Amino acid sequence: MLAIALGGGTAAASGPQVHFGPQGHQRRVCVDTPLRLTFDRPPQLGTTGAIRVHLGDSTVVDSIDVADPESSKRTIGGAVSDTGQPHLFTYHPVVVSGDTVTVHLHQRLEYGETYYVTMDPGMVAGFPGVRDPSTWRFTTRAAPPPAGAARLTVAADGSGDFCTVQGAVDAVPLGNQRPVRIDVRAGTYDEIVYVRPDRPHITVSGQDRDRTVIRYANNDRLNGDSARASGGPADVCPLRALPTPDLHNCWRALVGVDAPDFTLENITLRNTTPYGGSQAEAFRGNNQRITLNRVTLESYQDTLRLQGTGFVTDSFIRGDVDFVWGTGSVLVQNSTLESAHAGYVTQVRNDAEHHGNVFVHNRLTRVPGVPDGSVHLGRIQTNRFPYSQAVYLDTAMDAHIAPVGWQITPDDCAQAPNLQDWEYGSTDLAGRPVDTGTRLACSRQVSDTEAARWRDPGFVLGGWVPTTVNATPTGGRGYAVSWTAAPGHAPADRIAVCRVGLPDVACRPGAPTGTAATTGTVALTLPPLPGRYEFRYLTAAGQRAATSNVVTAR
Repeated sequence: MLAIALGGGTAAASGPQVHFGPQGHQRRVCVDTPLRLTFDRPPQLGTTGAIRVHLGDSTVVDSIDVADPESSKRTIGGAVSDTGQPHLFTYHPVVVSGDTVTVHLHQRLEYGETYYVTMDPGMVAGFPGVRDPSTWRFTTRAAPPPAGAARLTVAADGSGDFCTVQGAVDAVPLGNQRPVRIDVRAGTYDEIVYVRPDRPHITVSGQDRDRTVIRYANNDRLNGDSARASGGPADVCPLRALPTPDLHNCWRALVGVDAPDFTLENITLRNTTPYGGSQAEAFRGNNQRITLNRVTLESYQDTLRLQGTGFVTDSFIRGDVDFVWGTGSVLVQNSTLESAHAGYVTQVRNDAEHHGNVFVHNRLTRVPGVPDGSVHLGRIQTNRFPYSQAVYLDTAMDAHIAPVGWQITPDDCAQAPNLQDWEYGSTDLAGRPVDTGTRLACSRQVSDTEAARWRDPGFVLGGWVPTTVNATPTGGRGYAVSWTAAPGHAPADRIAVCRVGLPDVACRPGAPTGTAATTGTVALTLPPLPGRYEFRYLTAAGQRAATSNVVTAR
C-alpha cells in the first residue's frame, strides 16, 4: 500500500509515498490550480474511479471520473460558437507524466473558500484513495486581483496571481479597452489557451523564451474537423474567414486567439501532437493586429495560422506541412523557419482584396535527415485560391528547398494568371545566390523597386506596424538593434540602452532612429559595467513603446 505524505509529514513509515499539491492545509491557493499527486515511482492510471472536490460543507463542486467520457469536456476561455452557444473543448482531465498525476478541473474554484479532495481507490493502481476530509484540504486566496488590473502574473508554482495562462486571460474583462499585460514566469504550462473575440488588447509575455513553455497535444482529431464532423451548433467556429472550410477547425490550436490587438512575446509554444497526428496549430490568430515577437512555435502540420493582419519578428517556427498558413495579410521577418520533414512551408489563402504572406530576411533550415529538394516554398490549389500570394525577400535557404520552389494544383500555369509566388535575393545559408532558373514558370523574380516596397510592413499590413525592438550581438559589447514603428513616427524617437529594472530616465541615450521609415537598425554598445541590459524604444516625448530581449554584459 502507498503511504501518504501530508506536507512534510508521513502517514506511514514504510512503502511508497505520495505528496499532494496543493499541500494539505495550504492557504492562498490559486483558484485555477491543477491538483497533483507525486509518487516516488511512476504511477499507473486505473480504468475506474473518480476524484472529487468538495466545499467545507461537503458539497461536491467538481468531479472527474476516468471512466466517463463526459469528464473529458470543459469550457475554455468562455468560448462561444458562431451560433451563440457555449463550446466545450475535449481535453485530458487526468495526465500521468513521470512520477506525477495531474488533474485539471472543469472550472476554476472560488475565492476565499476551503476545499477538500477525495479520491476513489483504484483510480491510481495500488493507491487506496483519499477518504478523510482532513487529508487533502486547502484554502484559496481571499480575493482576485483588483478589477481592471493592467498587469497580471502567472506562475506554475502558485506564487503569481494565477497558476495557468488561461486563468489570467479569463481575468481580463469582456469588452476590455485597455492594454493588459500578462507576465508568465518561467515554467511549463500544460494547457489549451483560448482568447475569445471580446477580450482585445492583451499581451502575453514570457519571463524567458526557452524556459517559459506552453504545451499540449491539441489537434484536429481531438478538437477539429475530424473530431467534430457530426458536431452541432455549439461546435461552429466564430469569425470564420472561409465559412465552409473553417466550420470546425478553430478549436484545435494550442493557443487560439479570436481577439484583435493581441501580442505574444518571449515564450515557447509546443504542440506535442506526434508526427502524423493531424493538423495541430501551435498558434492560431483569427483577427486583426496580431503580433508575435521572439517566440518559438513547434509542431508538425499547420504550426502557425494567421487569418487577419499579423506581424512576426525574431522568431523560430518548426513544422513540416503548410506550417505557415492562413488567409491573413502577414509579414514575417528576421526569423528561422525549420522544416522537420519533407513538405511545404506555406499555404496562403488570401483573396483578391488582401495581401498574402511576405517573408523578409529569414532563414529556411531543416532538421538532420530532411532530404535535399524535398520541401516547397509553398503550395496552393489555384482553382480554389487563385490570388494566393507568397513573397520571399532576402531569404537564406538550405538545399532542402526544391529547385522548382512552388507547387500548384492543377499543375498548369495557364490556369493560374493571378498567382503571386514572388522571390528576390535568395541565397544559400552561406550567402551565395541560389539558382532560380528552374523555378515554377508562373513564379516571378521581382525588381529592386518592388522588393523595397514589399519589405515595408506598413505597405503589407495596410498601415499598421507594431513597435518592436530586438538585439543581436555583433561581437564584444556591440549589438545590432533592429526596430519597427508605425508610419509617420518621429525620427527623434530613440533606442536607449538600459540596465534591467532601472527607470527610463536612468537609461543611456543610445541613438535616434533618424528616420520616419517603419523599420531600421542601429548599432549600439553596452556600458563597460557587467550586468543585465535591454534596449528600449523611447518616443520623442519620452514614452516607452517597446523593450528588447535581455542581454548580459560580463
